[in-house]
Amino acid sequence: MAGSTAARSSLKSQLTRFVAVGVLTAAIDYSLTMILIGVGANRQLAKAFGWVFGTIAAYLLNSKFTFGAALSGSKAAAVLTLYASTFAVQNFLWWATDVPLQALGFDGAVKNTISFVIAQGVATLTNFFMQRLLIFRPKG
Repeated sequence: MAGSTAARSSLKSQLTRFVAVGVLTAAIDYSLTMILIGVGANRQLAKAFGWVFGTIAAYLLNSKFTFGAALSGSKAAAVLTLYASTFAVQNFLWWATDVPLQALGFDGAVKNTISFVIAQGVATLTNFFMQRLLIFRPKG
């Protein structure tokens, strides 16, 4: 029973830290994406550029702050592989929400923000559970 409580506490603590890091790194991603769109960059390329910088920050912060793990080449490669797969899903959702949101009357920054939140939310949950279960799983 005590082990179960500790595991839940650890899960809650890690999820809280992961979300805090995620808010910060999503802000990096979002800001760069919106700035680039604002200066005329292609919507998809702007999103990719923002994602790269947000992902680098997320790996560095989550390794230490969320999971208490040392930085390593193998963990970085595993996170990169995971984030590349969720990037594909995230970019698909970013693209797929464009026309339906326009049909609902959303455009510009509002449409892009709704698309971002949907895509980021799915990616964040997927990334947390995959990292916790496979990449940064506790020893023992």
